[in-house]
Amino acid sequence: MRIPALLFVCSVFLTSGCAWLGGGDDKDGDKTDTSGYTEADFFEKIQQELGSGYWFQAIENLEALEAQYPFGDYAEQAQLELIYAYFRSQDYEATIASADRFIRLHPQHPNVDYAYYLKGLASFVQSKGFFEQFLPTDETKRDPGSARNSFVTFNELINRLPESAYAPDARKRMVYLRNILARHEIHAANYYFLRGAYLAAANRGRYVVENFQKTPAVPDGLAVMAQAYHFMQMEELAADAAELLAANYPQHPALDASGQFQYQEDPHFIEPTWLNKMTFGLYDHPEPPRFDSRHVFNERYRNLSDSGEKRSWLSWLTLGVLD
Repeated sequence: MRIPALLFVCSVFLTSGCAWLGGGDDKDGDKTDTSGYTEADFFEKIQQELGSGYWFQAIENLEALEAQYPFGDYAEQAQLELIYAYFRSQDYEATIASADRFIRLHPQHPNVDYAYYLKGLASFVQSKGFFEQFLPTDETKRDPGSARNSFVTFNELINRLPESAYAPDARKRMVYLRNILARHEIHAANYYFLRGAYLAAANRGRYVVENFQKTPAVPDGLAVMAQAYHFMQMEELAADAAELLAANYPQHPALDASGQFQYQEDPHFIEPTWLNKMTFGLYDHPEPPRFDSRHVFNERYRNLSDSGEKRSWLSWLTLGVLD
């Protein structure tokens, strides 16, 4: 079922052409001769192109304006407009590079906060990925590099310019990004459980507890520590982590009704069943510990779990693209 659905999505994407990628500039096919333009003429035309959504033509003229009038009256504003045009054309690498250049050249500019904001927003969009709006993916399992860069940029904006008009939105995005980064650490810990690298798993859990306080991943961080220390026979540390978990998050799935942590057996020391032996480990293999309590502690996922909304056959067939 998933393969035909994926083919359907890809076919829709390919047949829709450049419209999905912000290619509306094709409507502006006949380019105007700008050889005799003054700086003001250039800037007026650019404003018309930006207002009409002709991003690629605007980018071309902004670059020409800067090349012909590098120290003109509109030079600094043109650099800001170029950042915006790159962002709207979905060229996020160019957005970040242009924003960095503006910040480096004009660190005291009254609108430098705009450059910081668009730079952070470009990394933020990169962290989500294009196909996420069409395919049911878990954003916390993506490469966290873009999310981390976005968090750092928004943090710099808030620290340098706390009174900026963009600061409130940056703070909200930082909370979202921080949750993603914390959950990524838990995914890494779960992977280390699979590989039997229990010290690495414990370190990931401790990192979440120490550096991502007040995120929904902290309960799983404590659970990871308790289980990993138990596997390493460091029972005192395991008991401390389990006690903290029970005291602060008594509803965690790893705890029983009396608040006792339910330690799992080390799957690497469990005697394999006959089916596991017969299939060379492909079936009926012991499952390693895996902690993911987002449906309990993360309001976003809890609301999804509680909604109970059933998806139609068309939604399933198109992976949520339609209906």
